[in-house]
Amino acid sequence: MPFITVKVLEGKTTEQKSELVRRMTQVVSESFDVEPDKVFIFFEDLAKKDYGKNGKLQSDPDA
Repeated sequence: MPFITVKVLEGKTTEQKSELVRRMTQVVSESFDVEPDKVFIFFEDLAKKDYGKNGKLQSDPDA
């Protein structure tokens, strides 16, 4: 049973997440030769204030 965690900055829509789940499930199912109902995908939405890149928080106006 594959368990996949997707970490993404907050703001993705339910439709975007749904599409990613559909496509990832298909790829993992085919690649690992498992039934789609055995593929689990979890989302972790990261608040921009809790994520930094290139020396700046992503919530900074000039990030």
